[in-house]
Amino acid sequence: MKALLTNYHQSPRKVRLVADLIRGKTVPQARTALSFLMQKSSDAFKKLLESAVANARNSGISPEGLFVKHVSVDKGAVLRRARPFGRGRSGTLRKTRSILRIELGAAPAKGAKKKRIRNPKSEKI
Repeated sequence: MKALLTNYHQSPRKVRLVADLIRGKTVPQARTALSFLMQKSSDAFKKLLESAVANARNSGISPEGLFVKHVSVDKGAVLRRARPFGRGRSGTLRKTRSILRIELGAAPAKGAKKKRIRNPKSEKI
């Protein structure tokens, strides 16, 4: 249940703001949050989330019990362009692209308890 988007035309710093908002949420909560965000990258994340849900359906997993397990935004390719500056000099503009990854996981059952691992050294004798 993974999805990947490469060479997205926005800097990773701006895209990470949206990634932090949906990390750890269930799929319906993430869809709702992305539909009301005003950032440019929210549409790309919404499409990527739908792609991951479709991958889960093809694997035979129901999308209702899924949550956003892992989201990462990495730096992609950098386009370098020249721009004229004052006194006849030129400088470079760096147009950074992003690589978006999303992974969905199955939510644990509501009544299930987490297993507690005991450390024998910490117990009193």
